[in-house]
Amino acid sequence: MTRGVRVDMRFSLSLPREAPSIPVVRRVAGDALRGLGVTEDCVGDILVATSEACTNAVQHARGSGEYQVTMHVDEADCVLEIMDRGRGPRTAAPVDRGMLSESGRGLRIMRALVDELDIDPSSDRGTVVHLRKRLSWRDEALVRRLDRKLMHSAG
Repeated sequence: MTRGVRVDMRFSLSLPREAPSIPVVRRVAGDALRGLGVTEDCVGDILVATSEACTNAVQHARGSGEYQVTMHVDEADCVLEIMDRGRGPRTAAPVDRGMLSESGRGLRIMRALVDELDIDPSSDRGTVVHLRKRLSWRDEALVRRLDRKLMHSAG
């Protein structure tokens, strides 16, 4: 992105494993990314992938009645972790049952929308889905405007 302005935003949400929590995650993450000046296409990809991961946590986790979402944004990337108490998929790559099969479709959607997808099924923590997406910025993004001001005042 730029050298003069550093972006470092982090937040964490602990939510009930209920379907109405998913739009809350979308709203908080989307508002934060849009406020920083991330392009709408990039925000959309992140929100769809995050929704898929949250849906899996809500539908498939066992144990605790909550799941956690953490988000870290810097100049280059948005990294999300969605953690539940489930065991995760049996395999990292779902068996392809055809284009119309719903099983594993969320994983394929996430892979198509983000730069990195990693699923860490851990017996002590539950399942953690890691999503990383390289960010693209609007020309009028706050961080770009601040960087231009800094460059003008320095030179």
